[in-house]
Amino acid sequence: MSAVPNVPEALQHTDDTAPDAALQHLLKSKQATAEELARVDSKATTNGYHATNGTKPAWQLHDAPIENQRPIKVIVIGAGYSGIYMGIRVPERIRNCELVIYEKNGGVGGTWHENRYPGAACDVPSHSYQFSFNPKHDWSALYAPASEIRDYLESTAKKYGVERFVKLRHEVTDCRWDQGEGKWHVQVRQPDGAIIEDTCDMLVSARGNLNNKQWPTIDGLRSFKGEIMHSSDWNQSYDFVNKRIGVIGLGSSAIQIIPKLQQVEGAKLSCFIRGRTWISPPLGQHSQDELGLESIYFNKDQIESFKQDPAAWMKFRMKIEADANNVHSITLKGTEMQRGAQAMFEQGMRDRLVKKPHYFDRLQPGFSPGCRRLTPGPGFLEALVEDNVDYIKDKIVRIEPKGVVTDDGILHEIDALICATGFYASSAPPFPVTGLKNATLQTHWADRATNYLSLATDNFPNMLMMLGPNGAIGEGSLTMMIESTGDYVVKAIRKIQKERIKSFVIKPARVRDFLQYVDTYFRGTVFSEDCQSWYKKNGKGQSGDVVTGLWPGSTLHCIEALRSPRWEDYEYEYRDEVNGAEVNQMGWLGNGWGATQMRSPVRTEDLSFYLMDEFQDPPVAGKPEEKESLRIRPWSY
Repeated sequence: MSAVPNVPEALQHTDDTAPDAALQHLLKSKQATAEELARVDSKATTNGYHATNGTKPAWQLHDAPIENQRPIKVIVIGAGYSGIYMGIRVPERIRNCELVIYEKNGGVGGTWHENRYPGAACDVPSHSYQFSFNPKHDWSALYAPASEIRDYLESTAKKYGVERFVKLRHEVTDCRWDQGEGKWHVQVRQPDGAIIEDTCDMLVSARGNLNNKQWPTIDGLRSFKGEIMHSSDWNQSYDFVNKRIGVIGLGSSAIQIIPKLQQVEGAKLSCFIRGRTWISPPLGQHSQDELGLESIYFNKDQIESFKQDPAAWMKFRMKIEADANNVHSITLKGTEMQRGAQAMFEQGMRDRLVKKPHYFDRLQPGFSPGCRRLTPGPGFLEALVEDNVDYIKDKIVRIEPKGVVTDDGILHEIDALICATGFYASSAPPFPVTGLKNATLQTHWADRATNYLSLATDNFPNMLMMLGPNGAIGEGSLTMMIESTGDYVVKAIRKIQKERIKSFVIKPARVRDFLQYVDTYFRGTVFSEDCQSWYKKNGKGQSGDVVTGLWPGSTLHCIEALRSPRWEDYEYEYRDEVNGAEVNQMGWLGNGWGATQMRSPVRTEDLSFYLMDEFQDPPVAGKPEEKESLRIRPWSY
């Protein structure tokens, strides 16, 4: 029973407010503490010992409720999927937090704002490439074009008010940690070119993996006199009609670009393809077949049915997700699914290359499907065999003003050169990031992008990453991994706010432990085979020997791993006590009050919220262990 009996109604509504009462309690506590210390010191002195040693004042209660929503500032770098998610969840869950999202581009969307090349599209089902809480009914296709994804991200940012926090055309140029202050100092180039400095308690890198474009290292590249462009920086004003076009690359971008340029009137393509790759059937093909979809494009009736029939809509979404999460075995060496997939890919490629069957031998890899990122590439193989496309296997030795010279001595004259050569993935950003002891992230990651759970690295306090090294996935929903990482970051922000933590940094031993797990896990997967892939990069973003791009497990594995943070894996330093007393790490208990009690006016629901339906989690009568939600997803602390 309660230690305090019910009081008369009249006394429950006095002129005293809860904040007044809390303040009176603090003052009395301070007075009583001072009197007690004086009494103890007086006794201790007679025995030749002084209790307070005359060095630090006595510790006092903090003037805040237990929630301790002290002022805190967060800077997020980037406004793509990850940055937009932070712009939704931080203001939703953290009170008294100043949030700033710096975005170097002129709009939100990240890679989907930048990539505007012809054919740019999602290479996984669109319905699995959206926020779980904001599904879009009217995707035009199973693989939506980049413009639709860009519109989706812009509308999501607007819908949830993210735009309030985003500063467009603001490019971060330098980040430096100050341990004395417990803050990051961030330099930012404004639209007018001026450099400003901002500070924050928490720095969140939401730049993504595919952000810093990588040009090919070919002699004479800049001597070319025609049009030259990177796939992520497309010149939309250039007219390709009747042009001779060179394309370098065999990644996802090249596979999407080539079919579109092949269809341009009068265009002649020279495709410089040295590597080999698997071209998969459409991802989600099983779902497409089972749901009776005759095309990757949705008609008006199908879209309308999604809007009008929530049950059918949810069934479709869950089927897409389930199929993606059910193929994890394809990434493991020697599994029946992996062997079956390879046979299916081989036959599918042969069927699509029937016009020039010898191309299959050029493209067939010596590695298993999945070692490089799987791309369905609708129309790619069909375009490659057309008469206006030359598939050039010879090595490029140099580039001259008129074109590309291969090692057989031939000059391939072209009017435009497209470099679909990817990005510096899993590497430090192109600006200095300086942590403890003036160590830069560029130096820290000189050989490998070392990390903990893809989101932290040692020596860089109060800095977390979204889609950092080992943060992407070979199959499954990337957006669910973004949401899971974002939720972890928000919990960390709340922890340092509530517990008055000045700095927290991952222990080096836990980084070593995670990397040992990563390397051991990938030895049994197709990702460890010999192939050129952005999955395997060194700390400089160049080809490497270890897998640094992917999470070591499935999407569901990642979601569970990030569900309950292991705060014991971090080292902490706490903010000084206001009165100079020795730090009490239990000071977060505050003044003995809860925030709901101290509102003015206080409402009934503030004082009894735990009875409301939204805060209840009722067990199953008779057999609580048969609760379905916990059968689907086991409980975790």
